[in-house]
Amino acid sequence: MSRIGNKTITIPAGCEISVSDSNEVIVKGPKGTLTRQFNPLIGIKVEDAEVKCTRANEEKHTKQLHGTTRALIHNMIVGTTEGFKKTLEIVGIGYKAALNGKKLNLSLGYSHDIDYDIEEGITVEVPNPTTIVVSGIDKQRVGEVAAQIRGYRKPEPYKGKGIRYKGEKVAHKEGKTAVSG
Repeated sequence: MSRIGNKTITIPAGCEISVSDSNEVIVKGPKGTLTRQFNPLIGIKVEDAEVKCTRANEEKHTKQLHGTTRALIHNMIVGTTEGFKKTLEIVGIGYKAALNGKKLNLSLGYSHDIDYDIEEGITVEVPNPTTIVVSGIDKQRVGEVAAQIRGYRKPEPYKGKGIRYKGEKVAHKEGKTAVSG
């Protein structure tokens, strides 16, 4: 039995949800609108400022979809009302970021700077040269953009240099030691 799927989702004030016959959910909130198509095995009902997900049968695949569908609808509601944000930190001497219009310029110790094109619907801020804040209403896209930026220079385990998520712990390894013989 899906514990997550059985929970009802409370719709906050200022948020509208509509479900079409083809199981397409449209969520409109103060920050924007999100649309997503869901599997017809999961029934989605909006009643009295609450959203309830029900499953058609008790097969394993349907049970898996039940919890996932509920979580995705909840993320759509949170995204359109509050939004999502990921903060990246840049660690390393000479490593820095700058914002040039719709491009993020990254200097990460390579022979050339990296220009990352910021996609539509995602907001990138650079409060200081060593901090990048990625925000938007779609949780999946925000996480994906943050992961792509982090992928240009992942934190290395010897000195800890690179791009990491705020609060991420980087396991440090001990370097090679000279053996006197």
